[in-house]
Amino acid sequence: MTLTANSTIGTWMNDPVGGPLIRGLFEKTGADPELLTPVLGLPLQQLVAMSQGQLPQSVVDDLVRAANGGEIPEDRGPTGWTEQITPGRFAGKTIIVTGAASGIGRATASRIAREGGRVIASDIAADKLEAFRAEHPDADIVTVPGDLTKQDAIDAVVAAAGDRIDGLANVAGINDDFSPAGETTDAVWDRVIAINLTAPFKLMRAVLPAMEAAGRGAILNVSSEAGLRGNASGNAYTASKHGIIGVTKSGAVMYGPKGIRVNSVAPGGVATGIPMPPHMSEYGSARLAPFQQAIPTVATAEQLAASITFLLSDDAVNINGAILASDGGWSAQ
Repeated sequence: MTLTANSTIGTWMNDPVGGPLIRGLFEKTGADPELLTPVLGLPLQQLVAMSQGQLPQSVVDDLVRAANGGEIPEDRGPTGWTEQITPGRFAGKTIIVTGAASGIGRATASRIAREGGRVIASDIAADKLEAFRAEHPDADIVTVPGDLTKQDAIDAVVAAAGDRIDGLANVAGINDDFSPAGETTDAVWDRVIAINLTAPFKLMRAVLPAMEAAGRGAILNVSSEAGLRGNASGNAYTASKHGIIGVTKSGAVMYGPKGIRVNSVAPGGVATGIPMPPHMSEYGSARLAPFQQAIPTVATAEQLAASITFLLSDDAVNINGAILASDGGWSAQ
């Protein structure tokens, strides 16, 4: 079998040539190859994004050459799951997506745009937001950089959308430092709650008048596995993601009769390379480690976008108040 950057990590590990190469790479770094267990279904190429700059593209290229007699063979594309675009699914609709400059938000905004929607893309990273728009020159994308913990940024997003707002994807979020309650500082608590809970609530509140006037709308709040259990993250992040589930369920009850659906996706492990804070809680990290090792699989941002766009689309017409655990079965354990 020809090994390429798009061959799954599992395929590489099981190959008589590729397996020793991958294990040798990990031995050089002092890492345990068993750490790859949750990502065996992902393409080898995904390791570049997951490494947050620690694994350059050249390393992957060198592995491919070493497995193929010094040559990089023609790559026929991914061998696992591939994104399947539904043309026109969001045609004529205006959808706001936060966190659109990277990760799950970027993948969600991209899919909506490619499926015919008008995207209002918001993120605090203005340069990355413009780069995203440049990648989709033929799409209808309006970028609105800003800090959504500030009311003026929320007002700017709603103004950019105009009178018609068909959907909102509250994706933007940050990690905490894995600290337990006794170690959580005011600074960590306030920042995580502001970005992960208060900002999504305020943006949801801001779009509801337009949706009520139209008699329709779909809101998607991204929660987390940490919104379903207590052993997936630290105190502040866990509280924020439980909180957004509460906002979702309340919104579904209150606005369902008005034609507005409010749902949530709770991702498990995701290969987006979202940076962790520089100073992690030593106790919290050690306490959570055994539970995180039980993650059955890690998803790509595009796989999460598939779940999110389904709930935003008319295909989910009869779904309201749902908390979709898009976690590869982690929540079933």
